[in-house]
Amino acid sequence: MYKNLAAVIAAACFISPVFSQTGAPSKAAQEPLKIGFVYVTPLSDAGWVHQHDEGRKAVEAALGDRVKTTYVENVAEGPDSERVIRDLAATGHKLIFTPSFGYMEPTLKVAQEFPDVKFESITGYKTAPNVAVANARYYEGRYLAGIAAGRMTKTNVAGYVAGFPIPEVLQGINAFALGMRSVNPQAEVKVVWLNTWFDPTLERDAAMTLFNQGVDVIAFHTASSAVMVAAQERGKLAVAYHSDMRKIAPDAQIVAVTHQWGKYYTQRAKAVLDGTWKSGNVWGGVKEGMIRVEGFGPKVPKAVQQEVLARQKEIASGKLHPFYARQAVLDNQGKVVIAKGQTLSDAQILKMNYLVQGVQGKLP
Repeated sequence: MYKNLAAVIAAACFISPVFSQTGAPSKAAQEPLKIGFVYVTPLSDAGWVHQHDEGRKAVEAALGDRVKTTYVENVAEGPDSERVIRDLAATGHKLIFTPSFGYMEPTLKVAQEFPDVKFESITGYKTAPNVAVANARYYEGRYLAGIAAGRMTKTNVAGYVAGFPIPEVLQGINAFALGMRSVNPQAEVKVVWLNTWFDPTLERDAAMTLFNQGVDVIAFHTASSAVMVAAQERGKLAVAYHSDMRKIAPDAQIVAVTHQWGKYYTQRAKAVLDGTWKSGNVWGGVKEGMIRVEGFGPKVPKAVQQEVLARQKEIASGKLHPFYARQAVLDNQGKVVIAKGQTLSDAQILKMNYLVQGVQGKLP
């Protein structure tokens, strides 16, 4: 639902302009920048949408009465999102964030109709004069979480509940597996594909299936906390994603890969206010503060925590890259995908279309 949107519109109809002694509108009378956010799932206490809403709140905290934010939750990708994005643009929102991969095309379409509105396509890759794109290097956090999982597993089998087989998800699975095997060469990863970002029932069922197959530590790339809840119930270990989920799974969580959007969102809002906004493509990671691992659970030894945090510092400094091959990296069909001594380029990472050795199964 539109958060307070009706009230804002109603109030705006009855506000009279305030003038200074010179007769010009005073600074107090200047209307705030209206910023819209479109969320692909219901807003909850943790997960993908929760982290973006934390970013929205950070914008409000940083810019105060210079901005007015609105969010619309639980908007399906496709025609529904196009309608919502268009409604936000038509009701005076001059900056609109659309954080879901399936929002990319609807965002571009609406942007053509509203050239004076700025759009931020989060996880998209197509730009336009008034459409910028941004994403985070989730794979960096996945590699670090893999190190923790590799140290903590007793069965040497991890699980991974995945949404869609797009490069972003494949990057995460592969980085997680490489992180695990960097400290535990016997580790393997079993993947279940859901072909949806958000279905708590399916996510839970997938986790339970994996636990029944010998998995004792699990990760996921979906939007709810259902996998964490399942791990807590079964007495298994889990890697939280998007946000810290220790309140949901206090015993299960070993670490969280968290996304930090507040700094970027605030910078982009300031740019619109200052008249300096330009389209662009940002892909930030640990170094830029957009990704970090945190929230170690009580079962994780201090030595493991210190190891993971040390590797995080190395990623931030550029000393460590998850897709650097100390030895040749093979896919799970036996083909060399990273030659010994080589590091994948951004272009290669963005086109990733394979599963590395140690990951069971095939791409759907």
